[in-house]
Amino acid sequence: MNHNTPITPRPLPLAAPIGRTERLASAAQLRTRGVPAGEVAAHCRPGGGWQQLLPGVFLLQPGPPTSEDRLRAALLYARRGGSAPPQGPEAMVTGLAALTLHRFASAPPLTALERIDVLVPRTRRLRSTGWLRVVRAAEHPEPVELTGLPVAPVARAVADAVSALTDAETVRRLLTEAVRGGHCEPAAIVRELSRARLLTRPHVVDAVDTLLVEGRSLSEERLYEMVREFGLPDPLWNVDLRLPGGPHLGGVDAYWPDQAVAVELDTRAPRQDDDALWSEYTRKREHLERLGITVVHLTPRKLREALDQQATVVRTALMAAPDRQPGAYVVVLPR
Repeated sequence: MNHNTPITPRPLPLAAPIGRTERLASAAQLRTRGVPAGEVAAHCRPGGGWQQLLPGVFLLQPGPPTSEDRLRAALLYARRGGSAPPQGPEAMVTGLAALTLHRFASAPPLTALERIDVLVPRTRRLRSTGWLRVVRAAEHPEPVELTGLPVAPVARAVADAVSALTDAETVRRLLTEAVRGGHCEPAAIVRELSRARLLTRPHVVDAVDTLLVEGRSLSEERLYEMVREFGLPDPLWNVDLRLPGGPHLGGVDAYWPDQAVAVELDTRAPRQDDDALWSEYTRKREHLERLGITVVHLTPRKLREALDQQATVVRTALMAAPDRQPGAYVVVLPR
């Protein structure tokens, strides 16, 4: 043997299991198992059977990494910074990879992703590297578990995906599927886009406008479904109310003139003028109620998550009409 003879790495000791899988390990985990850095380097040489996927994160098997390997390696790197112990809230998959795990048809398969995004607290000292992009969060969301992995909720994952996209059609498809697929409400997405300061990009603003139209249309469909499925009397749909010869009182989504009950959908999106818009909603509602008109305020989320409860609220308002003072006579016009 001479100084040029390669050292044959010894087999990895298996007395202390790494965790769920023996395929991956960090440098810190290998040290705790008695594997020195020199031996790790030897294992990662050609023919050694290991490979470094990210700084301080190793695949302990030959062959290309699977999609799950890449996801778990990204989380292992982000949680431990390659070697440091975990601190604060755990890292989670976000961006397009997260949307794929949420089963978005408009998101590419994991095998097609050149980059995986991982969300970490803003205070973490961690850099993007290779195919891993580190995304920082001032407000760390609660992750959901999908396929055994911590994954960002849809609204946050959409915002992180959009931040790296320039194609307007792709952005529009992602936003539309988030709402049409029942993953979340438009307001939640717009809130995250606003936090990420993405509402200054023209292609994102255009997609948001489409999203809001989609969200209102979906909420109206659920309102129609509520009336139909729970046997409520048919209202007048999408009408404007006006005093005879007087001022315009505002539009409502459904109105029962015999009972003087109106339903209004709150499909506002959080924007800079949100307080002013809410004040306008409040003034209109108070004005109608002073005229003896009961206004039932429904949100898209309530219609999506508790349709039966909202039907009960509307039915109660209709049944209580005989016990109230008759409402003022108003002119009802198509909106």
